[in-house]
Amino acid sequence: MIPMRFRTDRGGNRRLSTRIFANQLVILALTGLIGYVLFAFAQRAELDRSYEQRALDIARTMAAEPQVKQAMEDGGGGDVVQTVAERIRRASGASYVVVIDLRGIRHSHPIPDLIGDPVAEPVVVKDGRPHVGTDQGATGRSANGKVPLYGPSGALAGEVSVGLPEHDVLGELWHELPTFALYAAIATAIGAAAAYLLARRLKRTTFGLELEEIAGLLQDREAMLHGIREGVVAFAPDGRITVVNDEARRLLGLGSALGHRLEEVLPDGRLRRALDGTLTGTDVSVLTDDHCLVVNRMPVALHGRELGAVVTVRDRTELIGLLRELDSVRGLTDALRAQQHEFTNRMHTVAGLLDIGEHESAYEFAIDTARSGQALTEAVRRHIGNPQMVGLIVAKTTVAAERGVRISLTDDSALGDDPPHLRRLLTIVGNLLDNAIEATAEAPPASGGRRIRLTLAEGDELIAVRVADNGPGIDAGTAQSIFEDGWSTRPERDTARRGLGLALVHRLVQRHGGTITVSEGPGAVFTALLPQPDTSPSSQAALLTAALAEGGDRR
Repeated sequence: MIPMRFRTDRGGNRRLSTRIFANQLVILALTGLIGYVLFAFAQRAELDRSYEQRALDIARTMAAEPQVKQAMEDGGGGDVVQTVAERIRRASGASYVVVIDLRGIRHSHPIPDLIGDPVAEPVVVKDGRPHVGTDQGATGRSANGKVPLYGPSGALAGEVSVGLPEHDVLGELWHELPTFALYAAIATAIGAAAAYLLARRLKRTTFGLELEEIAGLLQDREAMLHGIREGVVAFAPDGRITVVNDEARRLLGLGSALGHRLEEVLPDGRLRRALDGTLTGTDVSVLTDDHCLVVNRMPVALHGRELGAVVTVRDRTELIGLLRELDSVRGLTDALRAQQHEFTNRMHTVAGLLDIGEHESAYEFAIDTARSGQALTEAVRRHIGNPQMVGLIVAKTTVAAERGVRISLTDDSALGDDPPHLRRLLTIVGNLLDNAIEATAEAPPASGGRRIRLTLAEGDELIAVRVADNGPGIDAGTAQSIFEDGWSTRPERDTARRGLGLALVHRLVQRHGGTITVSEGPGAVFTALLPQPDTSPSSQAALLTAALAEGGDRR
């Protein structure tokens, strides 16, 4: 696990949780105040409507009095209307109960001096409907209701106007506001407590970092991720990709991978298994079409909580190539050193023969020694026309001989002077021979010695490479996994990673559109078929494959 540590020096800045709590408290106070004011206005409007309805009900009661209806239809009104109006006004608490005829003349009023005087506004109930509103009359501002007054005969005789004083409305409003203020205070307190808990939760989520520190970490992370020469991929606990830097996109071929899972952006294979943690261990080697990568995956945790994993990817293409080349040079050096010792022994033999006067024997021994070296080259040249391939086979034969392994070229081998895809062919043959030499040299000697049989056959449509040895062979069920990069039955050496040669051969053959197979059981037989350029496999391919299967001992 990688422990994550952060700076704790916050200087003179206020803590993030304090700032969040203060800001939310201000927001709660403002919203509470605004809600309180809006409620006051809404409640005032509601009370106005309620009082207007009460005034309308009182007016209807007055208009239903038989004495008033009869008096107004007779046209006099007199003291009867005033007496009834005052009785109803005092009983209902209205500021006024005014009865007017159709000419607008008052027949009742709280101020008796105004009785008989016309009203300033027109009679509005001539349409036969009740009316409500706010009236600024002689008794002050009131909630007003007006209803038509009909006589006993049903004819419209006048209008009843009733007003309720505004101070009653305000008094009831002020009576209700403290209750709402208490509710607002309770809501603000609950909101403040929730804001405090939210601030603490956010602080835990950000691991105690302040805003300035978070911004600084983000800048540092971006500069680091895009400035290093290693690929970095970060995964969330659910396996989704959260971070991919530019180098990782280049090495892994990841496009818009953020927010996706590995199975959505990469096909199944060793690379995906190394990235998702299926392959464990440090410095996991992965061979892609373009790169040789070293992958390391480390889980990330903080305070015992799993935060995902971070994967680093390093490009070791050039380094691995140099190490493998150095390993080959070391093998050639060992072979040359051994040949030097053998040549020294032969020179000592020639010198001894000369010292004792056996000049003829010394001459014959020198001629035989020279011919033995040329014989190998001539034997290869009879079947292989390309000088580079001849040099490769001769060099591998020399190296194998020093390790007690004999490489022989089968009689049915035939390769022209300029075969197509020569560089790929050299790599395929060299790696297959290296693998066979390693397997055969480390195995107990078989009857007839340690042997490797090489077949190179060039047809009109295919080039076939077949390498057969009498080593321990391939275990049953491993024929498919043997071509995966990193697969090997032998431990790694300091200068070269195991399990890359066969994987490289497999990729070269597949990229060329060919096939490669291996037999299972004692004595491995590798067969690679490469199509000739601009041709497609036909019946000749099957014939060539059958010929390879029959040409030589598969064990």
